[in-house]
Amino acid sequence: MVIQRTLLSGKIHRVTITDADLDYNGSITIDTDLLHAAGILPHERVLVANVTNGNRLETYALAGAAGSGICQINGAGAHQFQRGDLAIVMAFVQADAETPDLDRWAPRVVLVDKDNRVAKIV
Repeated sequence: MVIQRTLLSGKIHRVTITDADLDYNGSITIDTDLLHAAGILPHERVLVANVTNGNRLETYALAGAAGSGICQINGAGAHQFQRGDLAIVMAFVQADAETPDLDRWAPRVVLVDKDNRVAKIV
């Protein structure tokens, strides 16, 4: 039996929600620059934690216009987020538990400025 571990692979930390569109067909639209910086692919599953109210949502990422600062919750998730909320967007990776140096794994963490632009990658 192969045991798998789930590790954080990329995170966009304290991004501001720019809009919430209930009538959209689901997902979260994120500025392509932020996705790239965090190593998150379009259509990748993400967990979105609302720092403002504590809600959490599992969905998938869609690429928004580069440099736009967009971070829009779409579909049913719009009930849990609203414009101006702070959020953390997280993607995960599966790894074999026996992978060498797994204890030294480090995710890509993107810190953003007030306009949802990359401020720092740690």
